[in-house]
Amino acid sequence: MTFDDQHVDASGVDDRRGAGGGFGFSPGIAIGGGGGIVAVIITLLAVFLGGGNGLGLDQVTGGTSGEAASDLQQRCNTSGAIDRYEDCYLVKVYDETDEVWSQEFANRGLAYHRPTLTFFGGSTTTGCGAASATVGPFYCPVDERIYLDIDFLNQLQQQFGATGRYAQAYILAHEYGHHLQTLLGIEPQVRRQQQADPSRANDLSVRLEQQADCLAGVWGHLANAAGNVTVTEAQVRQAQNAAAAVGDDRIQQETGQRVNPESWTHGSASDRQRWYTTGFTSGDMNACDTFGAGALTAG
Repeated sequence: MTFDDQHVDASGVDDRRGAGGGFGFSPGIAIGGGGGIVAVIITLLAVFLGGGNGLGLDQVTGGTSGEAASDLQQRCNTSGAIDRYEDCYLVKVYDETDEVWSQEFANRGLAYHRPTLTFFGGSTTTGCGAASATVGPFYCPVDERIYLDIDFLNQLQQQFGATGRYAQAYILAHEYGHHLQTLLGIEPQVRRQQQADPSRANDLSVRLEQQADCLAGVWGHLANAAGNVTVTEAQVRQAQNAAAAVGDDRIQQETGQRVNPESWTHGSASDRQRWYTTGFTSGDMNACDTFGAGALTAG
């Protein structure tokens, strides 16, 4: 993926790497999901801890821990920084995601503000409770932040084969999709429905996650069409592979568990891939109707 410019705006980033923080993890945060939605399965998370760089780019480094926003801004705007540093690349993806969605929401007459992108290492405190890197990248609707541990993100990719830099863009765009669900009022509606009918909690979670997959695809389409980024067919496949790699059935198979659809909270590999592709092909938020209740609306 190439960008229309090389300017990086780090003003929306909170870099907590090397700053300590919370410890342990909240049972209310799901892998790749909105905080507080479904319980984390601890034994499942433990196997994610591996090693190596899932990007296959040996020259890429994570960046500098615990920088002030001004220092991150300066480093990420040096020549070649986006290609060299993973954090700079992710901040640039975040910037482009913000630009596309702010325009799309304005076109639809919807209120919009960006989430905060929070880098952390190991563990941190969040509005959804204390969190460990073992929960994976996640969005917390309480404080409207996307949380990323870059080292663990790479390990996650290595473990499940979701390699490629555009796979990371998909992961960030998926978490950004959860922020859009919060802005649109979808996330709190789902939370209320889960509390009212616990028997539907997993099914509603799956629908929420697949909608975020679809919204990640819509972003890719809109960003490419607007010229913010240039996405190749090979990179689309990276995102599709990443969506499939984090399907519940694939994770259960990878961890030696019995494939049990009743326990799924994110959906099957094929469904996650299908919804991402639906979003990317259509470029239309209204195509992301995973709940079967009509077009996306606020409220």
